[in-house]
Amino acid sequence: MKKFLFAAAGLALALGGCSKEGDLDLSSGVGVNVVRSGCPIVGVPEGLGDITTFRSAGSQNFSDLDVVADITNVRGSCNESGAKIYSQVDFDVQARRYDTRQARQVTLPYFSVITQGGTAVVAKRVGEVTLNFAAGQERASAKASAAGYIDRAAATLPDDIRRQITRERKAGDADAALDPLAQPEVRAAIARATFEHLVGFQLSQDQLRYNVTR
Repeated sequence: MKKFLFAAAGLALALGGCSKEGDLDLSSGVGVNVVRSGCPIVGVPEGLGDITTFRSAGSQNFSDLDVVADITNVRGSCNESGAKIYSQVDFDVQARRYDTRQARQVTLPYFSVITQGGTAVVAKRVGEVTLNFAAGQERASAKASAAGYIDRAAATLPDDIRRQITRERKAGDADAALDPLAQPEVRAAIARATFEHLVGFQLSQDQLRYNVTR
């Protein structure tokens, strides 16, 4: 999955899905089809999906590179059956080291956050992933995961907003050509009910500065 900013995800993701019996069909022009899951969108915040370490403290010289690692293959799974939505993110960490002479174990810190509305952090956890390099081996990989809970009520659109979106509109009505998703109160409600489950490396200030300025 591509890295993306903390900004709120698009309305297509927030409202996307397959129609079923009882839903309003977009092709009919009478309303907006809303098949909405409470499961969060998963991803990696921009600039936090890779980490670079150096052999010497405070160094950022290419000749002093130690380990470079990336978060990749991010996968989300979700259980919506209870009052709390259970979200799990699985991902891989792929790393390369520059001194391959001896076997080595490298442990890297990562974080998991659940955000609401694209900005508010409602939960955060920090974990570690360990990579094992055999003697002479340049590359290694490891699997990691993170989990958290989301309040189902907070991830559900209010009934009045849902009715406003799905209300049948007939040709000739004053508001027939108006997009309900363009209404500020509708957009705000969708944002509040949209959650993201993000993972990234827990970087030091120097490491973050290196990622931003390199």
